[in-house]
Amino acid sequence: MIRKGSHLRAVVQALFVVFLWATSWVFIKIGLEEIPALTFAGLRYTLAFICLLPVVLLSRQLSSLRSISRPTWGRLLILGLLFYTVTQGAVFVALAYLPAVTVNLVWSFSSVTVALMGIVWLAERPTRFQWFGVGLATLGVVIYFYPVALPTSQLFGVLVAALGVLANAGASILGRDVNRKGDIHPLVVTVVSMGIGSIALLAAGIAVQGLPNIGMRSWAIIAWLAVVNTAFTFTLWNHTLRTLSATESTIINGTMLIWIPVLAVVFLHEWVTAKEVFGLAVVGVGTLIVQMRQPRILARLLRRRSVR
Repeated sequence: MIRKGSHLRAVVQALFVVFLWATSWVFIKIGLEEIPALTFAGLRYTLAFICLLPVVLLSRQLSSLRSISRPTWGRLLILGLLFYTVTQGAVFVALAYLPAVTVNLVWSFSSVTVALMGIVWLAERPTRFQWFGVGLATLGVVIYFYPVALPTSQLFGVLVAALGVLANAGASILGRDVNRKGDIHPLVVTVVSMGIGSIALLAAGIAVQGLPNIGMRSWAIIAWLAVVNTAFTFTLWNHTLRTLSATESTIINGTMLIWIPVLAVVFLHEWVTAKEVFGLAVVGVGTLIVQMRQPRILARLLRRRSVR
């Protein structure tokens, strides 16, 4: 039985993790003033990989690492390239062209995309309640962007963000397929895929954008994002999952949609209109519904209606 004190502690820890993840967007926007996007992303996740690698090598998971089969290595390779090289690279590039609030809105569609992709690749059909969430999230995006009047540079940023959402959804589907087999510890899956994807991302960044002279402030941002907002938060988040249910974790993770606009307005001086706030709220409710199972009361009502 889980004690109330430990449950409350896990909730507070999870909220703290999500808050730190939201601050990442502010730090990224500041760092992009000096560091090219792809190189910046590559440095962050390569350093995070270096921090997490000893955790695997010095833990009981070393045997799990040695037992990875050749086909599984191939799947982890694809997972790393999708989730880190493409997805995280797209986040940084999109933030270089768009306000953090707009990227946050586009990114919130990841859960919707995962639900739709799951129909094809995982045979996981959304419930009618989840389809309602998809429609609600789409309505929220329409409200936020209407009337559409984006400059060319921002349109490019939206397209890059959309590419990142697709890559993130594909990585989520592949990651779920790898993890649900249960033969490899999730920590090993994360560290191996992060190592592959981050090194490829850093190599691509240096090849395309180069490695500029980076000042002390930017190095401090990179170190904070890698050590605290990636390695530390990943460890703490997984610790909270031992106590919190999937629904609780989903709701807490969804608060990023609130934190990022608040932080962007306060620290980045971005402006959000009342219409955009309403659109964000609608998207937030819709994506939360998509990530949750159909409530029991609603399910009973639907069953009764079908009987009639």
